[in-house]
Amino acid sequence: MEKKDLKIVFLGTPEFAVASLESVLREGYSVKAVVTMPDKQAGRGHKFLFSDVKKCALEHGLPVLQPRNLKDPEFLSELASYGADLFIVIAFRMLPEAVWGMPRLGTFNLHASLLPRYRGAAPINRAVMNGEKETGVTTFFLKHEIDTGDIIASRKIGIGDDENVGSVHDRLMALGAEMVLDTLQEILKTDGNVAVTPQPEGEFTPAPKIFAEDCVIDWNRPREEVRNQIRGLSPYPAARTSIRNAEGKEFSLKVFGAKYAEAGSDGAAPEPGALSFDKKHLYVMCGDGPLEITELQLQGKKPMSTTAFLAGFRPLENQVIKKLS
Repeated sequence: MEKKDLKIVFLGTPEFAVASLESVLREGYSVKAVVTMPDKQAGRGHKFLFSDVKKCALEHGLPVLQPRNLKDPEFLSELASYGADLFIVIAFRMLPEAVWGMPRLGTFNLHASLLPRYRGAAPINRAVMNGEKETGVTTFFLKHEIDTGDIIASRKIGIGDDENVGSVHDRLMALGAEMVLDTLQEILKTDGNVAVTPQPEGEFTPAPKIFAEDCVIDWNRPREEVRNQIRGLSPYPAARTSIRNAEGKEFSLKVFGAKYAEAGSDGAAPEPGALSFDKKHLYVMCGDGPLEITELQLQGKKPMSTTAFLAGFRPLENQVIKKLS
């Protein structure tokens, strides 16, 4: 079978999936349709926002399916009408067997972790938040339980000590696009009879989605954990704390970057949450030492360096930052 004869349906939603869809199309594979999330309304004008995958599909003139119910008979009938040999899933929703069991060669998923580590919706964030030194991408065939299918291939990368989730995401996105092509080539070569490796039973690390409470900084924690939290949520959705100005008014603050402060940094009091500053630096005490905040965003403002922030904002002296409720 030639590339152009392998009929594919691609399922995905965010930017992470776009690089793979683009690479599959660029290599000459026949993508018959794309399945993505329904459009969302946002803003005062309630304009409809398209997913990144839908934008890409429309640019290439591909049919787009946007089911609200993946078990809807009408959707399943339309999906079956494309006669796909293979489905590719990247950053989509949990699929019923009526979908993933449809194509004759099966359905494979690209997941942004080294399975069975970090199964779930936020594998990149969770790996960085936990201070991992490496991560990677895995392709596997879907089965009933989420992220548990037999592994086709995996590839790893290191995580830099000062790297945030944004840069890890982008590197994994590019690596994932390569892995998808390698997996397609292997499926094409073997007509679906690819050598796979079952995942070990009971050995996995969960990676649940990021909730609002995951973004709140607790300055009582060790500074390594706080710094990893900030890295693992930067640039999005961002770790959050609060700060008071010289008049005592409290503002919400997103923190995008922080580094270990040198021993004896001026004014870093022993109480967790104690804030100190000069004209260019902002320090907050954690449970076992100070961190210097290097990049932040005050509510209603744009992200900026701490130096730029302090040029226009005077914090309250001797304040202690409490955990947001």
